[in-house]
Amino acid sequence: MNTFNINDQEFVNSDIYQNFLRANPSQGFLKIRAYAASQALPIANLKIVVSKMIDNNKVIFFEGNTNESGIIERIALPAPRLNQNNLDAPSSTTYEITATYEGENLTNIYRVNIYENIYVIQTISVVPTMNVLAGDL
Repeated sequence: MNTFNINDQEFVNSDIYQNFLRANPSQGFLKIRAYAASQALPIANLKIVVSKMIDNNKVIFFEGNTNESGIIERIALPAPRLNQNNLDAPSSTTYEITATYEGENLTNIYRVNIYENIYVIQTISVVPTMNVLAGDL
């Protein structure tokens, strides 16, 4: 298995990625909300990686950290077009979200479906130690 980053121009121009884009010509959007204590405490600086397996290659579409409010806004991701004749079973593309804080050995993995022109909100529940809650994250 190879790992590629969406910022790698050579990969972006590859047949693997171009075929993926033909199947997913639209965009959907993802918002991350990271909280602890039943969503009472936002978790800042939680590392978020959004990826997808494409032809046995792991492709990283986004890497970043949550802000002081525990949020990452508007991650644009490729998505298939909606079939207006069959909205009961909309087409989507599934991505994997990995939330990590290495200092506390915290890792959560989520799968999320992204749809054309839909803003999906993924809440990430974290059960950190007191150091994380105190802002040492």
